[in-house]
Amino acid sequence: MPIVSMKNMLQTAREGRYAVGQFNVNSLEFAQAFLLAAEEESSPVILGVTEAAVRHLGGYALIAASVRELIKEYEVTVPVALHLDHSSSFEVCARAIHAGFSSVMIDGSHLPLSDNIAITSKVVAVAHALGVSVEAEIGRITGEEDGIVVEESLGTFASAKDCGHFMLETQVDCLAPALGSVHGRYKGEPQLQFDLLADIVRLTDVPCALHGGTGIPTDAIRKAISLGICKINVNTENQMLYTKVLRNTLAEEADLYEVQRYSRQARDAVKAGVKQKMREFGSSHQV
Repeated sequence: MPIVSMKNMLQTAREGRYAVGQFNVNSLEFAQAFLLAAEEESSPVILGVTEAAVRHLGGYALIAASVRELIKEYEVTVPVALHLDHSSSFEVCARAIHAGFSSVMIDGSHLPLSDNIAITSKVVAVAHALGVSVEAEIGRITGEEDGIVVEESLGTFASAKDCGHFMLETQVDCLAPALGSVHGRYKGEPQLQFDLLADIVRLTDVPCALHGGTGIPTDAIRKAISLGICKINVNTENQMLYTKVLRNTLAEEADLYEVQRYSRQARDAVKAGVKQKMREFGSSHQV
């Protein structure tokens, strides 16, 4: 199956009242784990890539080609979207689209609303003409991701009114409102604003994304899905699991040097964790 846009994937999830997981690619093993998990669970999946990961992995074209070839090699039959996560500019989005990404997120959440609308609309015009889906953010999600830090003092909840206006002006395919989730590790219990989410979904009528999915309790995840969350981002949890297995394996086998052996163990642990997330999100056996 070719790489596909998120648009139909998320609309189907919304109708079926489940969420599709976005899992971030930090190395080739992560992409392998996500694709294998999705096929085994008969689940759609979104492979997210940040700009920092693009630099680490060797560029947009190499990433897109690698994902396409892995899909062929593993004979993946479920829908797979390749998504640029939290892009900083129109130019970056255009590069990803040109390289073969099927979805992009333009993050203008740090800008005044009018400027966020302007840059998002510019991305939408190009992306939609080429069948590529677009995600955008309203409000500011705090925490750290790939070295980018948003302090608590700078974080702001989304405004339902602003979200409604934003959707009318931009027609994005997925909206990521700041609801109280955090990128990275939580310092305390997550406090999601469910009433705000319900208002946003009512005013926008668009699939919504929940960022910072690591550490949110299952009951809160399920409530968010019931209110209209169709996409959930998980990255920190997978990285923590991967590195934990590496540390344990190398500590137990001090003479181990075969990279394939210890990286495969870490990959398989991530695959198992992602399969559990797919079941939690309700996307298993939806294909």
